[in-house]
Amino acid sequence: MPSKGAKRTIWAIATLAILCLAVIALIPYIASTQIVRNRIAAELSAWSGYRVVLSGIPRIHVWPSFHAELADVSLQEWGRPEAPPVLQSERVQIELSAIAALRGDITFTKVTLLRPVLRVSHQDGVVPFPVPPRGGRMLRAIEAARTVVDENPAKPDAARMPSDPLGSLELLDGRVVRLDATGEHEVLSSITGRGSWPTLDRPASISIKAIWRGESIAAEASVQQPLALLAGGNSRTSVSLVSTPLNGSFEGLATFSRRGFLDGVMKLSSPSLRRTLEWSRTDITTGVIAGNASISGRLIGDAQRLKLEEAQLALGGHPGNGLLEVSFAGKTPALSGTLAFQSLDLRAFLGTFVQIPGDIGNWAGPIELDFARKLQLDLRLSAARATAGSLELGQLAATAQINDGLAAFDISDASAFGGTIQAGLRIDRRTDTDRAELRFLASDVDFNAFGTAMGFGSALPQARATLSALVGGPARGWDAMLAGGEGSISVKLGPGSVAWFDLDAFRERAAEGGFFPLNEVAAGTIAFEAAEVRSTVTGGVARLDVAKVMQPRQVVRFSGILPLVGQGIALSGTIMPRDPPATDGTTVPSGAAPLAAFFVGGSWRSPFVSPLLGDFPME
Repeated sequence: MPSKGAKRTIWAIATLAILCLAVIALIPYIASTQIVRNRIAAELSAWSGYRVVLSGIPRIHVWPSFHAELADVSLQEWGRPEAPPVLQSERVQIELSAIAALRGDITFTKVTLLRPVLRVSHQDGVVPFPVPPRGGRMLRAIEAARTVVDENPAKPDAARMPSDPLGSLELLDGRVVRLDATGEHEVLSSITGRGSWPTLDRPASISIKAIWRGESIAAEASVQQPLALLAGGNSRTSVSLVSTPLNGSFEGLATFSRRGFLDGVMKLSSPSLRRTLEWSRTDITTGVIAGNASISGRLIGDAQRLKLEEAQLALGGHPGNGLLEVSFAGKTPALSGTLAFQSLDLRAFLGTFVQIPGDIGNWAGPIELDFARKLQLDLRLSAARATAGSLELGQLAATAQINDGLAAFDISDASAFGGTIQAGLRIDRRTDTDRAELRFLASDVDFNAFGTAMGFGSALPQARATLSALVGGPARGWDAMLAGGEGSISVKLGPGSVAWFDLDAFRERAAEGGFFPLNEVAAGTIAFEAAEVRSTVTGGVARLDVAKVMQPRQVVRFSGILPLVGQGIALSGTIMPRDPPATDGTTVPSGAAPLAAFFVGGSWRSPFVSPLLGDFPME
């Protein structure tokens, strides 16, 4: 027979069990009363600051968890029932605190939105946001936190921050649409994610996956003091983005007050800069660059000016470092800085801003001009080694500048082919007629090596040379610029030789008459003391002002034209004996007839020669 103590224990356990069963039985009854149903809408409105409209009666479930299901929920602006809802969801599931429900209160622990639609607009800012609420518990908490932050912005008193419980938020198959005068436009789709903010004085985090402009993205963010951040203070913040076109991250201090402020480590990388620009829809068309690009460093600044210190940059596998600064204070973004590379692909770099021709023989293609109106640029570049197509340069110093419709890309100094090179490209959109200009100067270079690298072939004189060119024309396209080009081209060679040409054999072949290809002339070697070509470019045609090759006993002179487009040749030439020197250092005219007179036509890759009879002008 049980003792009295045992009986009391059994009765206590039974009573407790009955009470628990009674509580469980009472929960759905209490929670399903009209008071609690109305409190769900009121609580949502109290937190959000919007007017909450429930199209149906909430359904309360006890098992497996205590939660409410709401169908067709809308959050609207107060006083504007005709306006589209700021947020609407086909179904909302809210997990509730059972203990709070017994008291007739509503406390959310988790909110799940199924197929929600958030409507945003640009309003007065660049980044679209939903219409802000006019009140609400969250807004009041931010205002209370702002008072604490203003008292000590550097280190606000965390103990005085609001600590209301909030819970977590889950999104399933959501969308974000942008509103404008033409209607709704989808910004994000297929949004799935979860956010956690247990209480207002604790850290918050969010993780979402979505589709933006046809690409899947995954973004994560965590904030150490989210309420202080919203109230204008600063907080340790971590943000990351993962997508096929672009990956990025930031970790450091962030502030939203006034113009905002960032101070932390930023990293961006892309397998294709061209693809990233297309995805971002910046309307800046890039040139040939399609390789990978990355940038990282310490990012410091606000919404008007950002500085990237200790910047590490890589374009197409060519790393560099330096300092970059971006300003948003003007009507167009402005990028400036200094970068040093160990090696640099100049075609890839220029291809970031302008479409450049494929090679020396292929100048077809447009000259991209939009960037000259959409970007301000001032960069100083240096590289121990650099390539520009087939040209290999050393100790490069260059600049890239874009300002109010004028773009200038200059190589101020570089070593190549045993000499130095300077070059420049200018695109001017400041007048009604767009204009492009190319400048080039090569001093004391190996002419044969230079010509081979430029694609002129290897059958060029072996000599040191100085070359200069200045050609400008309409910027409708590269071929249009050359076809309508104006300027000058000159080449001056010192003592040298031509290894593939026999001048005596050429004279003998010319004496036979008839057209013949120049490559039929027997191979040989001729030496010369100097050679010079000076030409004036008009309407895309280079007209020879001076063209001569000086040998010890004779001189070869040319006159005619060389179109810049098409690689054609139309030249006449003579071979004359040199005037013998006099004892006083002057020359005595010989009065001799030309040793040969001829015409050269065809193309500079495959020239044909025709002998000329009779007198022929010297120049």
